[in-house]
Amino acid sequence: MSTSHSGKRVLIAGGGVAALEAMLAVRDLTDGQAEVTLLSPEREFTYKPLLVIEPFGPDTATRHDLPALAAELGADFIEDRLLGVDPVAGTASTGDSRDLRFDYAVIAIGARMQEALSPAHTLWVERIPTSIETLLDRATDSGGLDLIVPPGVTWSLPLYEFALMAERRARERAEPPPIRIVTPEPAPLAIFGPAASAEIAELLAARRISITTGTWISEGPGGELRGSGDGSELSGYPVALPILAGIPIEGLPSDEHGFIPIDRDTRVRGCDRVFAVGDGTDFPVKQGGLATQQADTAAAQIAFRMEAAPAPEPLRPVLRGKLLTGAESLHMRTAITGGAGDGVVSSDYLWWPPHKVSGRYLAPWLAAAGVQGDPTPPGRSIDIELPLEGEWPAA
Repeated sequence: MSTSHSGKRVLIAGGGVAALEAMLAVRDLTDGQAEVTLLSPEREFTYKPLLVIEPFGPDTATRHDLPALAAELGADFIEDRLLGVDPVAGTASTGDSRDLRFDYAVIAIGARMQEALSPAHTLWVERIPTSIETLLDRATDSGGLDLIVPPGVTWSLPLYEFALMAERRARERAEPPPIRIVTPEPAPLAIFGPAASAEIAELLAARRISITTGTWISEGPGGELRGSGDGSELSGYPVALPILAGIPIEGLPSDEHGFIPIDRDTRVRGCDRVFAVGDGTDFPVKQGGLATQQADTAAAQIAFRMEAAPAPEPLRPVLRGKLLTGAESLHMRTAITGGAGDGVVSSDYLWWPPHKVSGRYLAPWLAAAGVQGDPTPPGRSIDIELPLEGEWPAA
């Protein structure tokens, strides 16, 4: 292994799943040659896939101290916000007027969660989440709970988790309110293929959760929420997933929604030394496991350029998802390229450690750090291959 490029400065901007995976991967793939700086406006890493449990009781998503983690990995930590990047000069500007020099940068700043429908209660945008008991009280007063996947949301799995755990809690009431999911998807969690959709539809039916598919919800002039098709007005208490908006960075390209365009090597388009990973990119599906795969690709590209590793393969994403149901655990797998049937169902784990986010480096680190892979209630797991040929990146 060559050491002729030792001491290259790698700046990682962000404090979430993608940033931590990138930091762990760069450390491993460069064999400690890189001088890594983690830049984040937050001092805490929050394991966001478990935010879904917070309305249901005292348990919270696990959190870790970022400065301590950076120090453990031999990296520097700077508490500050990224404002701009000069990809030619190799500098990054911050909110506190710092100018940070880099040889390579990984932008993992994520995206903003915003309400899509103002009359609906939007999950996870509140600093202190509204309890499930309050939401069920409102649903009882309104005649039911309408759980909405807004147009533009590409990762709907958390809403199904919320529905299943809410139904379990509602069963404890004398008169449980009916629960319905309203989604533009052609089938429940259609992104996972027909076998998973059929299994989830059966699960919803067994729990008496109704689902209306192929329906876009829009906000009327009077604040009413109506579904596409017959235009009927929702009658239950509306609860919706947030939509994501990109965070434009001065000096870097962005699309009309603020997301950073990347290629199959996760390079920012037109910026040879700058990579971007995670929800803040124009990658079509925003999901933690996919973000870690992007981070691994970026780290492998950096290690190759430092002559610390062989030439890597382009990003070939595999989608893995664990659906928390409040009951039994089931794993499913399907290839949606066709030719493999409708997929298979297995009681075995499909990746290890069996965390919500199956990052190559992050999952083992979280397991060692004591993050629960299966918080109470336990979960279902789904694992599929997600081909994006012809869809991403755009020409």
